[in-house]
Amino acid sequence: MADADTGPHPSNVPVPMPLCDVVALAAEEDAGAGAVWRLTEPGRQLDANLVHVPAGRHIETHVEPDLDVLLLVVRGSGTLGTAQDPRPLREGGLIWLPHGSSRSVTAGEDGMSYLTVHRRRPGMRIRRHAGDSSSGTAPR
Repeated sequence: MADADTGPHPSNVPVPMPLCDVVALAAEEDAGAGAVWRLTEPGRQLDANLVHVPAGRHIETHVEPDLDVLLLVVRGSGTLGTAQDPRPLREGGLIWLPHGSSRSVTAGEDGMSYLTVHRRRPGMRIRRHAGDSSSGTAPR
């Protein structure tokens, strides 16, 4: 029997694994604006992104209609715009963004990096039109 910590694992058994050091990635001087890391592991049920917003820049107001999102401020500070009052964002702060809520993010004077985590969106599917009686095969 294989040792539980060091032995081989069957390929169909999920194994926890480290992904990256988000603090180190957020500290990189050449981090451009936008997603600097994404969770891409096959078979995952979550999506995650490390996002960098340069000083004074912002993510426009938007509403996520379907998914709750967790936002963890990894580095820097800024402001979370909401339908009510703006809320400060500080390093180490964990924010719940419920689905249907309006939000925007503005980075402070030193910029801001944050990690978002949410349930994975289902992939796009090609479906037949409701009135289509064809076999569903592509034309040749």
